[in-house]
Amino acid sequence: MTGTHAGAPPGHRTGRSLAWRVGTPVVALLSGSLLAVSAANSDGTDLRPGRYTDLAGLVEAEANDFQDVEDRLNELTAEVDRLGARVSDRGVNLARAEAAELRDPAGLTPRQGPGLRITMQDAPDELVDEAIELNKNVEPEERIKLNRFVVHQQDIQAVVNALWAGGATAVTIAGQRIISTTGIKCRGPVVQLQGVPYSQPFVIEAVGDQTALLDAIDGDDLVSGYRTDSANSQIGIGWSLETRDIVSAPAYDGVLDVQYARPLRD
Repeated sequence: MTGTHAGAPPGHRTGRSLAWRVGTPVVALLSGSLLAVSAANSDGTDLRPGRYTDLAGLVEAEANDFQDVEDRLNELTAEVDRLGARVSDRGVNLARAEAAELRDPAGLTPRQGPGLRITMQDAPDELVDEAIELNKNVEPEERIKLNRFVVHQQDIQAVVNALWAGGATAVTIAGQRIISTTGIKCRGPVVQLQGVPYSQPFVIEAVGDQTALLDAIDGDDLVSGYRTDSANSQIGIGWSLETRDIVSAPAYDGVLDVQYARPLRD
């Protein structure tokens, strides 16, 4: 009984049916008009980019504010240094002399001299693909662990620690001076130093007695394990070591604030 009520005279349309017949084209027409107006106003772009624009503006504003604060900090630090230089006191002079002596071992002065350059990087992709295929056809205990194809932060830390143990007077990674508080973290294919990412290959340089540095590298068990994988033709993780007549290490210019964990309760 489409379009009629039961018992209604034949050919008599109800008001509801008539409303649908008339209303549907009107709604469609209005919808089309709204879409046309929206398209004209947007010029083919998203009509709702506001939150993204606001977020980008907020980030830019915060970055500008940070730069202003940093500039002001540098100005105040320079002023404090100027004012402090005018103070003449025996205790202050002794503290200054002690601080001056510690600047070099703390990594705050540039260093240059003979040393080593070590380069590390992930194994080639084709060797990883071959290992994946090989692992499909061998027993679990015979499979090659895929993490052996990747440079991990502990690998970099092992090299740096071995260089320190060998008497290095300065160490850099990607040209950035490493000091006792430097954090070395890997995030995917990059290494982060003080939160700044550096891509592969990871170049580590050290200033110091070359013989002592080489002995320290050769005698470190963790580094030896890495070098064994480098020599393995199935793994081939990147490793090269060369002596350099001149290695230059710039002064550390990062943040020096040291924070200590404190117990919540005594």
